[in-house]
Amino acid sequence: MIKFKSLNRSKDFLKILKKKKLNTKYYTIYFDKNSKNLNKYLNISFVMKKKIGNAVTRNKIKRKLKYAVQKIARENKLIDLNYTYVIFGKNNVYKDKFENVLNEVNETFKKIKKIENRL
Repeated sequence: MIKFKSLNRSKDFLKILKKKKLNTKYYTIYFDKNSKNLNKYLNISFVMKKKIGNAVTRNKIKRKLKYAVQKIARENKLIDLNYTYVIFGKNNVYKDKFENVLNEVNETFKKIKKIENRL
């Protein structure tokens, strides 16, 4: 199982938010290559806006997204540990089934892999 390491400092978030992004129905993901090679952990943060709902709703969305990313990382090996990711969840994650969210996460990381290969 791959362990997640979340970003802690505000300047780390700001640096990633200026880089590449992909929008989907369920979330917006920002990503950039790590400056340091820490291959033990997956640098990923899940962020929710307060406008989305109460704490229960926001936490359920984060849990669904975390589990989808964890499942993709375990099975398909699509996620590159040399990248840092910030995921802003949307309200559609709460409403839709997990299978739909999982397929969307899978497709997004395939797109990121293609973008990486072009660079």
